[in-house]
Amino acid sequence: MIATDASCISEASIEEFEASNAVANQALGFWLYLMSDLALFAAIFATYAVLGHNYAGGPTGRDLFHLPYAFGETMLLLFSSGTCGLAMLAMHDGRQGRVFTWLAVTFLLGLGFIVMEVNEFVTMIVGGSGPSRSAFLSAFFTLVGTHGIHVAFGLIWIAVMAGQVVIKGLTTPVQSRLMRLGMFWHFLDIVWVAVFTVVYLMGVLR
Repeated sequence: MIATDASCISEASIEEFEASNAVANQALGFWLYLMSDLALFAAIFATYAVLGHNYAGGPTGRDLFHLPYAFGETMLLLFSSGTCGLAMLAMHDGRQGRVFTWLAVTFLLGLGFIVMEVNEFVTMIVGGSGPSRSAFLSAFFTLVGTHGIHVAFGLIWIAVMAGQVVIKGLTTPVQSRLMRLGMFWHFLDIVWVAVFTVVYLMGVLR
């Protein structure tokens, strides 16, 4: 009987160790992914820095950008980062309903950001300031568009995780995925602050 109990405890310990080891490996792999994504954005920022003054006789950032509009986009993303953080706090407290609620709010704020960005792109293209107009605009659409694609992917991820929270609850694998989602969303927020500063703010003021 004692041997059986010891065997059960041993098997449980092994399973717990394997689960924690898998979570650690996944976290490490995700950190490596974020570093590669950081390198990607660094390369695109460098390209923008080189091409950002090549207007080819076309409109400049001062002609195209509206700081209040871009600031509104920034606020949406900053608030979404805050609500994502609240979802993570609720997760640590084991409050499944609040996790779902804050994920839903984060999704809506991120969706608002994407809608504003798409509207900005469409307005510029319809006005004849598409990516083929100049090297400056090509670099602008590449940088801002790449970030927007990441945000769109993040929205899909949020929707999936909200579904998993409802269906599976706050299990260890779900919490691990939520933590990686939080890291990804905050990363996008940091990148956008750099985009707003380098592209919009400096583009209007210089």
